[in-house]
Amino acid sequence: MSMVLASSAWSAPVDVYGVKFDEQIEMRGSNLLLNGAGTRFKGPFKVYAAGLYLGKKVSTPDEVVSLPGPKRLSITMLRGIDAGELGKLLTRGMEDNMGKAAMAPLIPGLIRLGQMFADHKNLVAGDNFTVEWIPGTGTVLTVKGKVQGEPFKEPEFFKALMWIWMGPVPADWKLKDQLLGLK
Repeated sequence: MSMVLASSAWSAPVDVYGVKFDEQIEMRGSNLLLNGAGTRFKGPFKVYAAGLYLGKKVSTPDEVVSLPGPKRLSITMLRGIDAGELGKLLTRGMEDNMGKAAMAPLIPGLIRLGQMFADHKNLVAGDNFTVEWIPGTGTVLTVKGKVQGEPFKEPEFFKALMWIWMGPVPADWKLKDQLLGLK
């Protein structure tokens, strides 16, 4: 009986301000582990909860992007936001962490990314979007449960997206540490 209780406690979801992140998920035939989860704050306001899923637990940004296999970053809004503005902020986060020269080849993808979010007008509390890396396919964005257009084929695009949260100038330093399982 104690073994059953111990395994149940281990697999209990992580709760981040009411958003539940399972310790393990299945994605396209692969089991992924919750590497870390946390909250993006803008000043005193909670903006979204995020959870990072990988094939194994890692603790550095380079390990996140270089780890083979599928990956998922799941983001659930904790407050409403203009989706077009969010798309602009994501683009700015990529630029802040990669520089203009590294961004130049990604411009067509950045324009598509901005348009994907602008098409949604608003995201409200409880809305979710995911950024998935699927080997052999590319980066797949899903907003409110619907895949957004064709995958972004370039591995550099996935890295640029991850750098928004994991790069040298992350959107939120505490969230970076939380996603890396450091806090």
